[in-house]
Amino acid sequence: MRLTGAVTTRWLFGDHLGPHFLDSADQPVLMIEARGVFARRRFHRAKAHLVLSAMRHRAAELGEQCTYVRAESYAAALDAVEEPLSVCHPTSRSAMRFVRDRGNIEVLPARGFASSTSDFERWVQSRGQRRLLMEDFYRDARRRLGVLMDGDEPAGGRWNFDVDNREPPPRSSVLGITEPEWPTEDDIDLEVRDDLDRWQRDGEVTFLGEDGPRRFAATRAEALAVLDGFIADRLPAFGPHEDAMLSGDPWMAHSMLSAPMNLGLLDPMEVVSRAEQAYRHAGCPLGSVEGFIRQVIGWRDFVWNLYWHLPASYRDLNELHAAEPVPDWFAELDAGAVDASCLSQILADVRDNGWVHHIPRLMVLGNYAMLRGWDPVQVTDWFHRAFVDGYDWVMVPNVIGMSQYADGGVLATKPYAAGGSYINRMSDYCRGCPYDPRKRVGVDACPFTAGYWSFLHRNRERLAGNPRIAQPLSGLNRLTDLEPLLVQEAARGSAAP
Repeated sequence: MRLTGAVTTRWLFGDHLGPHFLDSADQPVLMIEARGVFARRRFHRAKAHLVLSAMRHRAAELGEQCTYVRAESYAAALDAVEEPLSVCHPTSRSAMRFVRDRGNIEVLPARGFASSTSDFERWVQSRGQRRLLMEDFYRDARRRLGVLMDGDEPAGGRWNFDVDNREPPPRSSVLGITEPEWPTEDDIDLEVRDDLDRWQRDGEVTFLGEDGPRRFAATRAEALAVLDGFIADRLPAFGPHEDAMLSGDPWMAHSMLSAPMNLGLLDPMEVVSRAEQAYRHAGCPLGSVEGFIRQVIGWRDFVWNLYWHLPASYRDLNELHAAEPVPDWFAELDAGAVDASCLSQILADVRDNGWVHHIPRLMVLGNYAMLRGWDPVQVTDWFHRAFVDGYDWVMVPNVIGMSQYADGGVLATKPYAAGGSYINRMSDYCRGCPYDPRKRVGVDACPFTAGYWSFLHRNRERLAGNPRIAQPLSGLNRLTDLEPLLVQEAARGSAAP
């Protein structure tokens, strides 16, 4: 197969789908749909649907400009290509190794992020011996990119409005805002669903979760519509309750942009620019705008660059010596097997949508896995496969570092461990739950509350040098029911709570 054209043909991975991944509007394109990716690992079906729909939609938009190859593997497709290709920096270490091993593919710098690798390395060098803190990186990015700045000072005189953005959910359990902009499925989606059905019937692939209706943008036009709707209707309400959870509203005021951004359909700076304009020209609350922008050019870029800055061995760190396997009820998204309201509802949301926002991920799913001592490599793999916006670069730092504290403090300054009182304060899940978030021991003892103290006891020596966890560790000495609590939690094990 020979790809024609004077300009080097651009190979577009399935997360390189926006116009900014091409050097010109008419550059010839190669896209490869490798079915073996889904055969090797068991992904959420909604994720498989979204990726294939997005790739096929992009190929249809490009028309004759694109050579679209359906093959068992990337290697099988590339073996038939006779001329050199160029590709933007792949988003996983395995993909980068594969590309470099081919030998005839030019690797260009990464696109789709606000801070380049060289920007990040300059910032790292400027730190000297100081630890790499996201907040400091974020402030550097604000200055460097000129985002939310009034001259040399941050807009509003503050860099961070996080302290104002920690309100619990309203007592009514309703935010009273417009629902997200939902895409409309078309013939390409129907074709994708038919193909996935056939592959499953033929025993070629298996999936997690449910598929449909598609909730996330698969085209740039859809992604821009979601962005428009978020800026106009949802961004003003985003800030105050961004850390809250509601059982009847998994979306709340979140943007729904992580999946299309991670597919490459939107450039982060165009998203940030729209948010800043909402503050400058439409009176959108600065706390909401700053909180959202921090997620995009702060946390997202920090995680991306850390993934490449840290050694490949980072993904195998296990400083808390957590070795329990992820149990089947969790791995299979079996919400019906779980009595604990928060876990049951959130697993159901992941099952049905392949998505929940960052607090259920961190403070319920990830927190529970850490409290129970599940293997962090298995937990990372599950998050990667179960979420529509999950990619290796996203999940390795987020899960190994922040969620499971398996790096011993490289990314986060303390374990994100919490008992039932946190969930009770920041959600409505505890209403009607058979477990009492105030109880540590007994048939109605909250598995998060009891699990929290069991976690601290199990890791007492490993965490002893961390001043941010010193107070709760000292609280172990005051527990009069520690021994029966430990017996109770050992008996619970990894059974569904």
